Amino acid sequence: MRTAVIGSGAWGTALALVLMENGHQVALWSHNGQESDRLRATRENPMLPGVALPQEMELTSDLSCVKERDMVIIATPSFAVRSTAQALREKLDPGTPVVLVSKGVEKETSMLLHQVVEEELGRDNPVVVLSGPSHAEEVSRRVPTAVVVASESRTAAELVQDLFMNGRFRIYTSPDIVGVEIGAALKNVIALCAGCCDGMGYGDNTKAMLMTRGLTEIARLGVAMGARKETFAGLAGVGDLIVTCTSMHSRNRRAGILLGQGKTIQQALEEMGGAVVEGYYATASAKELAQKVGVEMPILAGAYQVLYEDQNPRQVLNQLMAREKRHELEVEESWI
Repeated sequence: MRTAVIGSGAWGTALALVLMENGHQVALWSHNGQESDRLRATRENPMLPGVALPQEMELTSDLSCVKERDMVIIATPSFAVRSTAQALREKLDPGTPVVLVSKGVEKETSMLLHQVVEEELGRDNPVVVLSGPSHAEEVSRRVPTAVVVASESRTAAELVQDLFMNGRFRIYTSPDIVGVEIGAALKNVIALCAGCCDGMGYGDNTKAMLMTRGLTEIARLGVAMGARKETFAGLAGVGDLIVTCTSMHSRNRRAGILLGQGKTIQQALEEMGGAVVEGYYATASAKELAQKVGVEMPILAGAYQVLYEDQNPRQVLNQLMAREKRHELEVEESWI
C-alpha cells in the first residue's frame, strides 16, 4: 500500500522503516528541504545512527506527497500537530485514515491531539492513535515491540494493525482513543519526575512510588474524561510508563535527571541539544485539563511547581510525602 509519514524525527523514521519492511511504499516528509536533502544524501537519520534508510524510501519536503495514499501518519512534535493538520486539510484525500503518533495535550486549548486533528480535518478522515512502550532507537533496529492502536473506527484501527504488524512489531487494537491518548501524554510528565529522583540520588523505592501513584493520577483523569480504567493497565498505560521512566533512551527521563542534579529547566532543555522534551509542555497543558475536569493530581501539580515555578524538587517531594493519610483505593471500602 501507499503510505506517507509526516515528520522525519526518530519516531517517524522508525515507523517508516517498519512500513518499508512490510513491503509498503513510503514517503517520509521533512519540514524543510534542507532536512530532506540531507537524509537523501546520507541515507541515515542522525537520531538513529547506523540505521540505513532504503533507497526505495521517498524523502521529500513537499506535502503533496499525502495525495493518493492509503494511510498518512502524523509524527510531528505535539506543538506542531494543529498546524500540520491545517496544512493537510486541502491536500488529504477524503476517507484516508490518519494515524497520530505524536503525544501530548495542546497547550492553548487543553485538547487531546486526536481532537485537534478531528477539529481541523473534519470527520471525513478517520483518526487512529498509535502508542505504547516503543523507543524509536529499538524499533528501528527491529527489537521485538508491542503497541496499541485506538480509534472510534474499528475498520480504521484494523487497517493500521494490518499495515504495521509483523514478526517484530506487534499491534493490538482498542476502541478507547481517549484512554490511550491520556496515557501517552501524561507518562512523559511522570518520566520527568522519575528522572528527577534519579538525579537527586534517590533509589528504586522512590521511583516505584512515583510511577505507581503517577499512574493512579493518569487513570483518574482518564476515567473522568470517559476513558476505560483497564486501558491504563495496558500498553499505553503501565507499559509506556515503565519504558519511559526507566530507560536512558527517554528524553524526558534524561531531562529530569538534569533537574534533579540542580539544573534549571532552561539549562536542562539546552543540554538536551534541541531534542523535544514533551513532558515539559504536557505538564502545563495537563494541569489546565485537570483543573477543567476537576481531578486532583498532586504529583502533576508538584511537577508544575518544579518546571514552571522554580521550586526545589526536594522540597516538592517532601511536601508530597507529608500529605494527609489516604486509602490506596479510589473508593475506600470497609474491612470485614
